[in-house]
Amino acid sequence: MRMWHVKLISVLPKKQLIAQWRELSAIAGAIKKNGTPNHLLVNFVIDYDYDHFINYAAAVQCEMYSRGYHPSDVVWKKIESLKPNWNPMGLEEIYPKKMNQEYLTICYYNLYEKFLCGGIKQDWWDLIKGRVYFGCQI
Repeated sequence: MRMWHVKLISVLPKKQLIAQWRELSAIAGAIKKNGTPNHLLVNFVIDYDYDHFINYAAAVQCEMYSRGYHPSDVVWKKIESLKPNWNPMGLEEIYPKKMNQEYLTICYYNLYEKFLCGGIKQDWWDLIKGRVYFGCQI
């Protein structure tokens, strides 16, 4: 499981964006069932109010809609049910301690490895590189 850095959502290739939606569904399901996602890479979500998780999911959902994809309403309802009266927040407010420069760099190189192995096409990698240069948002 992984939650990509919030600043990368708009440049995630289709496969990673759709997989992110599935991951969010799995995280929400695990939280509802066990009170925790119980996975090293995403356990940080329980250190924050659910507003952060729901706003992150809303950003992913919005990006999917903007590309003409159809994210599942069932998944959204599962996510939103964690806190039905959630408060909207800006992207820069979501998981402020986690979504830092170091994590952006980690996610960048994870995507770079996928590019090197053929999992991301050149045009998408060029888009990612244009937004992130050596781990620095430009």
